[in-house]
Parts: sequence; C-alpha cells; structure tokens
Amino acid sequence: MIRTTRRKFLVASAVMAATALSLSVMPAQALSPRSEVGVTSTAIKLGITLPMTGSASYGYNQLPGAMKAYFDYVNANGGVNGRKISLVVKNDAYLPKQAIQNTQDLIGKDKVLAVIGALGTANNKAVASAVNLGRRGIPSLFINTGFSGFNDRKAYPTSSTILPSYIMEAKMIGKYVNETYPTKKTCLLYQDDDFGDDALVGFDKTHGNLDFAVKVAYPSLSQGVAGVPDSWITKFKAGGCEVQVVFGVASATLYTILAAAKAQYAPKWILGSVGADIGSINPATVPYIIGATSMSFMPSVVDPKDEYVAKFKEINTTYNSAGAKFNSWALIGMNTAFVAVQALKAAGKNPTRKSLLAAIDANGSKFANAGLVPLNYSKTSNVGFNGYWFGTFNKTGDLVPNDTFTYTPYTTDSGTGPVVKTTYTRPAMPAKGLPN
Repeated sequence: MIRTTRRKFLVASAVMAATALSLSVMPAQALSPRSEVGVTSTAIKLGITLPMTGSASYGYNQLPGAMKAYFDYVNANGGVNGRKISLVVKNDAYLPKQAIQNTQDLIGKDKVLAVIGALGTANNKAVASAVNLGRRGIPSLFINTGFSGFNDRKAYPTSSTILPSYIMEAKMIGKYVNETYPTKKTCLLYQDDDFGDDALVGFDKTHGNLDFAVKVAYPSLSQGVAGVPDSWITKFKAGGCEVQVVFGVASATLYTILAAAKAQYAPKWILGSVGADIGSINPATVPYIIGATSMSFMPSVVDPKDEYVAKFKEINTTYNSAGAKFNSWALIGMNTAFVAVQALKAAGKNPTRKSLLAAIDANGSKFANAGLVPLNYSKTSNVGFNGYWFGTFNKTGDLVPNDTFTYTPYTTDSGTGPVVKTTYTRPAMPAKGLPN
C-alpha cells in the first residue's frame, strides 16, 4: 500500500511539473486576465466592410488603402503601446446581406477587436440588427454614414459615426441656397432610403426651409443602370431647374454629371458632401463640374498651408499603394485611422472592447484630427463631426474655399437648432503626425 501511494505521488508530481513547464513557455498574453479578442502582446486587429467593387464603390474603395497607409506609418514608428495594427478588408458590394456575412466573418473568423469605417446606412443598420453588435459589446467605430438614427444610444450603444448627420447637411444646404439663389428654381435628386429621408427632414420648413420645383428619388444602385440618369436629367430640364441639388453617393453624382453633359443641362450645381468627390470627371472635357458648389468638414486636399494635409500627403506617398492619388478619400481614410489610433491609446495599455468604447465616450471630443469643425463624441452622443464649409470645384476638379483658403465653417444639430458660424479651434497636428 505504501509503495502504491508513493507511486501515485510520484506520477502526480511529474504531471504537475510537466504542466508547470508547459505553462512557463506559453505567451504571457494567453494567460492575462485582461486579454481581448483581436489583441495580443504584439498586435491589434481591426476590420472593415465596404463596397470595393460595383456601382457604389467609386471613391469608397480608396478608403482602406489610406487607412492601412496610416496604420503602417504608426507601425513603423513603434505601433500603439508596442502593438502593430492590422486591417482586414472585406468587399460587400454595398449589399446589406453581404455586409452581415462579412461582419460575422470579421468577428468570428478573423477575430477583430472592432469594426471600423464600415460604409452605408442600410448596411450598418442591417449589421447592427443581425449581428447584435450592441448586445455583444462589439465596437463599430467611425462608420461612414450620416444617418441621424445612429445617435440613438439605446439602439446603437457600440456604434459611432464620423460624418455630420444628413439632417445637419441638408439644413446647411437650405440656408446656403436661400441666401445665394433666393429667386432661382431649385430641384433635388436624392437617394430613396434613410439617407434621402434624413435630407428631406433637413430641407423641410422646420429646419432648412428649402422648397423644390422638381424632386427625383432614385433607388440605391440604380444610378449604374444604363439610361436611368438620363431620365432624371430629362425631368429636371423639363421642370426648368436653375439650381440642381444632388444628395446622393459619389457614383450617383458621377453618372448625373455625365448625363447632364450629354444633354447640355447646365444648372448651378450644389453637390452633397457624400457624393462630392468626382475626380474621374475631367474638367477639361466635362466643364459642367467647374464652379459647382459643395461642402466638406475637412480642409481642401490642395490647401498649400494646412499641416494635416501636408503630413497625410507625405504618408500617402510613402505608405499607400504605388500611384495612389492623394484626394479627399485618402484624407478621410487617413484621418479616420488617425482618430482610431488615439482611441486605441486612450483605451489603455491592454485595450479591450469595453475600454475602447469608454475611451471614445470620455475623450473622443478632444481627439486631434484634420476636421475644421468639432467632434461630438460623449457618453450621450455617437456623433462625429457637426458641420461644413462651402466651396467650389476649380479647373483641376478640386474643392477649394470660396475665399482663397480661408474657411468659414458652420455647425448645427439634427434638431431645430440654428446654422451658425463656428468659433472652433482645431488641435495642432502632433509631432511627426503621431498622437501621444
């Protein structure tokens, strides 16, 4: 009996020793009680789903390259608390069903810490509902939509937008048109979904107080169907439109301008911010774009004195794909990554999904960024920027302020508050473009 007991003791001791040895060679991160999905001792993994192909991909498919470029720049300079950031990119072709599948894969297979920069109102609403991001505590940060509904903290507790709301934008367009073209017949093209519905709220008498002689609503993705944009232009010409507001995505603006050029329809163009980057139109051959009015919360990408533009352009040249143009898409993508790095740093040395969301609530409104209007993140607000400046497209197709790079930004809210000039002072660019 004594021998048997001693033998069992020796076997148990050997097992304990082997277990201790195996534990001693495991990464410290694997045992850390603070470890989180998408975070290791050396890396942080983020994910994005957006249309990389298809009729809605124009412009937006340049965002991931710019975001990756800035992350690579940060990685080359020590990363975030020693961790390098990677970005997993998935193509949803602007289809909600595919966006749901992509997000499920990003979370379940790719094991990302957070989704960042996902595009589209319908896609983000579908994902939030089907994937249950809020209930599961999974961040969906700086999404590329201005749908006002995302500021409902109860419905979307883990989501935050980067754009001003579409209601804010429409209110500002209403004020601009009423002051600049008070006697002109004004018409509207808008996307027939939550995007356009928000615009209609902003344009109504309680908000922007802008009436339209002709309104045309287009279903999402119909802009790429042959002959459809031509039918829009036919209606606007027949209505005698003198000022044409386009409140749609970039591809809708692109096809509308091309159809207008073919039909020799040349109103005063007012292009919404979402669809305002139409760099594939050569102003030399399609002069309709020259002098068109649009708006932005970012500085002009050709501003010769803006420190954010200069630094991001330098990073784009070195770290983006060969030949990638530095345009407004690159600026927005890089700025989104820049804000994300600050959020990750503010989330602590061992970031978790919970600490990341808390950091944005507590500090997001103070994050340095290229925007010329404030960020509005707080414990009660999911909203990013809240305003714009107006400018015109020059002979090279770049949006510039009306007064030689002197910006006059306006801010407002999604309610009945007034549109006012802002006194906001932007934080200075951190040394070397690397947030502290």
